[in-house]
Amino acid sequence: MTALVSKLSRTSRDVKEYLGPGQVVVVSAHDVVVCLEDGETTRAGLAFTLPYEPAVGDVLLVLGKGSRHYAIGVIRGSGQTDLAFQGNVRLRSVNGTLSLSGDQGVEIRGPKLDVHTESLRMIAHDVVQTFQSVCQRVSSLLHVHAGETQTLVDGGAYTQAKTAAILVDEAVTVNGREIHIG
Repeated sequence: MTALVSKLSRTSRDVKEYLGPGQVVVVSAHDVVVCLEDGETTRAGLAFTLPYEPAVGDVLLVLGKGSRHYAIGVIRGSGQTDLAFQGNVRLRSVNGTLSLSGDQGVEIRGPKLDVHTESLRMIAHDVVQTFQSVCQRVSSLLHVHAGETQTLVDGGAYTQAKTAAILVDEAVTVNGREIHIG
């Protein structure tokens, strides 16, 4: 009996254990090949708590015993985390502010976008908007304050109002082949 216990103890001590960095050299669907600190390469299963897709060159935290290794964390990564859910998803900050940010930008994509709020404020250095058509309905006052304004229309332009006024401090120029008043 003591010989068996001695043999089991020796065998469990001889099994190589590893906890440390591993640089990704090959990526496949469910595992990666990593180069460990000692230069040895080994296959490691992906055991992340978030759905991270490693990229070649990433440094992962690798846990192993014997020939079995698992990547359990990301030390330095350039891969992608893809959160995908079935059905409707609601993301909410209770009693706080929800803030989304990205070092290289934020994109929102979808066939339709609805924004419902009591107040909307946008602050940007430059704005470029491209639409096929735009319809705006303002029930009270539409106020635009600009340093200068320029409107270019390829086709016709039409303005209809109950009353209209143009107030300038200096000159008004109306230039056209024909000017119809009345």
